[in-house]
Amino acid sequence: MSFEMTPYRAPDFEQELFKASPDARLEPAPVDGVAPEGYHAMSIFPEYFKIEGKWLLAEESRMDCVPVYKDGKIHVVEFRNLVKGDLVICGRTEDASEGIYLYATGFENPDTKRDTFAFRQGHSRESSFSRDYDELYELLRYEHDHGKIVWVMGPAFAFDHDARDAFAKIVEAGYAHAVLAGNALATHDLEGAYLNTALGQNIYTQESQPNGHYNHLDTINRVRYYGSIRKFIEEEHIDNGIIYSCEKCNVPYVLAGSIRDDGPLPPVYGNVYEAQDVMRDQVRDATTVICLATTLHTIAIGNMTPSYRVLKDGTIRKVFFYCVDISEFTVNKLSDRGSLSSKGIVTNVQDFIVNIAKGLKL
Repeated sequence: MSFEMTPYRAPDFEQELFKASPDARLEPAPVDGVAPEGYHAMSIFPEYFKIEGKWLLAEESRMDCVPVYKDGKIHVVEFRNLVKGDLVICGRTEDASEGIYLYATGFENPDTKRDTFAFRQGHSRESSFSRDYDELYELLRYEHDHGKIVWVMGPAFAFDHDARDAFAKIVEAGYAHAVLAGNALATHDLEGAYLNTALGQNIYTQESQPNGHYNHLDTINRVRYYGSIRKFIEEEHIDNGIIYSCEKCNVPYVLAGSIRDDGPLPPVYGNVYEAQDVMRDQVRDATTVICLATTLHTIAIGNMTPSYRVLKDGTIRKVFFYCVDISEFTVNKLSDRGSLSSKGIVTNVQDFIVNIAKGLKL
């Protein structure tokens, strides 16, 4: 089995539907951070806007943002980042009748046929994921050299020796180009490297250690003493784990803060909007995103990630989005929140990451 990229089929703008449509309506933002009445809100799909008789694609998109026309391009801007006077595209229809066209089928194969009624079309704990794993192995091998793989991770990996080791191998083999997580993942991963525990339990035997409930706090405190994770790794001779491998291989990681955080570790972003901006900077050029056992981070990144990417040569390619969780609720909730192009795998993420490492022969 070898990976084949699904080609993008652009709309035929020579059709009368597009020729007869009016230009999109532009209205200035009345004040900073506020869109004009009737603003258009973006989706995860390619959207085109007719400006001065020409259909322009929003080359970078994000759900629940607004399109702004500036310097001959469509920019997709968060409401909070609007500046008074920004020319916001307005209109609530997406069928070209207002100069706005949402195109959700550009990556579909017109020859693919499906039964109107069939069993097991979704993904649940009863699904077989063997083919999904095989496809993912090939996708990752392709993306290793041709794309950007972003991993969005909950803390579950840090509690297991084999899962930590598997993901470290993935990072060191070049299958991770960025990691997005929270304080907990980094804290317990560093605790595992420093004290061989996660939340006080041995990461291999799962046995609780004496006074183990201090261990994650001692780890945070020690990192804060050194002032940075890198300095902590150097001074304490840390030689294993997820964060260690990211530092070793210069893989960027973004740690977004939470109101429940302990410490937190020095690089954690305490301002939620600052964290959102930095995460989006990593997502802007991502071509494969894999979210693992973190409901809120998964939905957040799902909202930031469009279904397509415009490459430097102008080629439009598909963005692959995976949600892996032992809970069907998380996998289904992502789709309910608008990330309709995501693929779900319902499984224990520790087993998942070990299988991925083995499948890649790491």
